[in-house]
Amino acid sequence: MTLVRSLVFVALAAALAWGGAQGVVISRAQTELDQTLLLTTRAVETEVERLRALPDVAAEDVRVRDALAGQGALQAANHYLETVAVHAQAGELFLIDAQGDTIASSNWNRPGSFVGQNYAFRPYFQDAMAQGKGQFYAIGVTTGVPGYFLSTRIDVGDARGVLVVKLDLRPIEEIWRVAEADVALADENGVVFLSARPDWQYRALTHLQPDQLARIEATRAYSGIVLAGAEPLAQAAPDGGSVGGDGWIARVATMPSTGWQVIAARSTAGLQALSIGAAILAALATLALAAALKAWDQRRQLVALRLQQSEKLESMVVARTADLAREVEARAQVEVDLRAAQEALVHTEKMAALGRMSAAIVHEISQPLAAMEATLSAAELGLRGDDTATATRLHKAKGLIRRMQRTTKHLKSFARKDGVERSLIDLSVPVVSALELVAPRARDVGVMPVFEAPEGKIKVLAGTIRIEQVVANLLLNALDAVADVSGAAITVRLETEGGLACLSVEDTGKGIAQNDLPHVAEPFFSTKLTGESLGLGLAICKAILSDFNGTLDIRSAPGSGTRVSVTMPLAVATGAEAA
Repeated sequence: MTLVRSLVFVALAAALAWGGAQGVVISRAQTELDQTLLLTTRAVETEVERLRALPDVAAEDVRVRDALAGQGALQAANHYLETVAVHAQAGELFLIDAQGDTIASSNWNRPGSFVGQNYAFRPYFQDAMAQGKGQFYAIGVTTGVPGYFLSTRIDVGDARGVLVVKLDLRPIEEIWRVAEADVALADENGVVFLSARPDWQYRALTHLQPDQLARIEATRAYSGIVLAGAEPLAQAAPDGGSVGGDGWIARVATMPSTGWQVIAARSTAGLQALSIGAAILAALATLALAAALKAWDQRRQLVALRLQQSEKLESMVVARTADLAREVEARAQVEVDLRAAQEALVHTEKMAALGRMSAAIVHEISQPLAAMEATLSAAELGLRGDDTATATRLHKAKGLIRRMQRTTKHLKSFARKDGVERSLIDLSVPVVSALELVAPRARDVGVMPVFEAPEGKIKVLAGTIRIEQVVANLLLNALDAVADVSGAAITVRLETEGGLACLSVEDTGKGIAQNDLPHVAEPFFSTKLTGESLGLGLAICKAILSDFNGTLDIRSAPGSGTRVSVTMPLAVATGAEAA
């Protein structure tokens, strides 16, 4: 079974190698044929273009024009055309009158002279008379010598005629045969008229249609040659410039100046030999590879038998190592859990200490504040009736003391939640009070907050002092953010949207780092220098707003400032509770 499989692989490799080599050698051969096409096309075009202007030049001679007009001697024209043909190395030059009769020719004194012959049936005469120029390849009906005819019309007064030069291309064909260049020329109908292969002469590449045969017969292009019964050279019409036949392949290109088809061919015998050689080499290489793989497989089995015990021992070591790794990982996780529990206990103790400190601060400050209030009241009683300025200052001082008394009661609101008292208030009132409260700090920083509020009252159910505490805290944070920023600004905006009162404090300060933004409202988290803040401001604000069904949203980016938004339900949305 293994032998059969190996033979199948060898055959498959040989077939693939043959196919690949066939494609490569054919592609390379086509490239070489394209180069041959280019060189052949340029050589033929050079030979044709060498004499293309000769009829125009010769037609300007007075002897030719006088002969056509019937005013000069035809013999002078014959001698002139003979001299020009010799010097220009052209085949023949002859002059035809308007009826198609040749009246002067370069071969006037040689057998097969064109003089007196009528060529009105030739396309080169008809095209020149109609369009001024003509060109046509044909076998001469007079001499039997093939050639390429270039013609031009001559107008001399009322007389009209055609001057024709016949270009003999047989020297080019002889050069091809000497150089063993497998090239050929075919006319617009696909009939080969010039070839290095004698057996291709006057044969069509593909089957000629009846209309093509009729046109060839009418022009007598291949006089004396039977084309109808000849077998075509190619097996199919050219596809993409490629064509092939029995034992050969070729590339075909059209020559723009003449409309001819240039054919460069090559035998496929050498290409097949290269493909077969590649297939044989692939088969041998596959056999060698199969033998090497078989030897390697036997050696691998032997090594596997010797290492079987070692692998079993290694698997035991790996299993034990995995157990130890799991044990180490479990111990590390326990340490992490213990550390987290310890941090939670420390945080809980901080919260308890904060509650005790808040109660102690309220107790220690409330009595001095009450005494100060009583002293200010006594001072008011001792004022003269006309001292209104001092009375105003004392009244304002008493108001600040009462505010401090109310504010200190909320220091322990974060550690212990008490009953929340709510009343119907205008939200702009605590905002204005907070702006007045932070005005000294704003003057020190050099940035005065701008307050934008709509006309009319925005009523919510909340506590005035606690909302004032929230706004003051947000303003102080904004002032700290713009303290060292030149040209900074703080905007406080109050508006309503969708049944909500929206209060925003926006600054153009330093902003908050993206890593710190999720933690700024957490207790004891602060980005300020050690000792400047406990990190409780935003946490207390968030706790106060939650008592009034409000929310706190913070948006910031480093270097782009910070926007803190507070939203609370409008009182009109909870009419029953307001009543």
